[in-house]
Amino acid sequence: MQYTRFGRTGLQVPRLTLGTMTFAGQCDRSTSFAIMDAAAEAGITMFDTADMYPVTGYPERMGDTERYIGEWLKGHRSDVLLATKCFFPSGHRRWEGGNSRHNIMRSIDGSLQRLQTDFIDVYQVHSWDPLTPIDETLQALDDVVRSGKVRYVGCSNVLAYQLARALGRSEVLGVARFDSVQPRYNLLFREFERELLPLCAEEGVAVIPYNPLAGGFLSGKHAAGSAAAGTRFEAGTQGDRYRERYWNERAFAAVEALQGLAAEAGVSLATLALQWVLAHPAVTSPIVGASRPEQLADAVAAVNTPLDASLKGRMDDLTHDFRFGDAPR
Repeated sequence: MQYTRFGRTGLQVPRLTLGTMTFAGQCDRSTSFAIMDAAAEAGITMFDTADMYPVTGYPERMGDTERYIGEWLKGHRSDVLLATKCFFPSGHRRWEGGNSRHNIMRSIDGSLQRLQTDFIDVYQVHSWDPLTPIDETLQALDDVVRSGKVRYVGCSNVLAYQLARALGRSEVLGVARFDSVQPRYNLLFREFERELLPLCAEEGVAVIPYNPLAGGFLSGKHAAGSAAAGTRFEAGTQGDRYRERYWNERAFAAVEALQGLAAEAGVSLATLALQWVLAHPAVTSPIVGASRPEQLADAVAAVNTPLDASLKGRMDDLTHDFRFGDAPR
């Protein structure tokens, strides 16, 4: 597995990060453990999770994903980098959510307990909180870093102006800054190429994008009439969300064209899609999920076989219309 620098920091991270949102929901305990085993063996030694996972069991089973990882981590803690998140409600009380000092302090302790570890390598706010001053959030995160509970802090699901403001306030306050960001990014959702990714490149912020395969849509296994069984696109709360994002005529047409390019290149569509994400110079370590251990093979192949520049150009042109704000051409 290749490694790269985590933004401007001195931390070296693998070029792929294991996403664990399927654990304890779509994947039972034995399957989740098998996926972590396969990831570690392949060199995917950074795991990303969140206190609210599994999404499919939220809120009744909230925290079970971290519990699965905590069980697996026994004897493996020094072998992996661990990232988790807080923000979404993690209790029935009004203060048990958001990016307030109160919730960050209670959430980090809860995650540490479930993960059975005494520190988190990357602790992230899962979303921007319009109800909490960014100074309060940053000072609380600085405190958990100084306490030794956290090594680095990051954010997820933020806009470029929000990240820029947070970076500026960190400089003014002299506190730990966001050293990473998690945006949604794939061939069918390229909005963040316009402002967020250039900002990260200029400021040395690591980019660990989620959804690089559009929730599996870019595997090419779905037909326009119905979703493949056992996937994120099946009917239900999560399936409805993914359908709203990607289930449209334009996306299916793009996938069909991309399948032709994948066949031409002699790789699977999933590998081709990940090669394209990895080819962006601002991208650090895409987050790849799995419901079966063998699915990680396509991701590893993407790291081992970089995308040809001319093919990337053709893929850029083919999916140009998915850049938010660009007129179809």
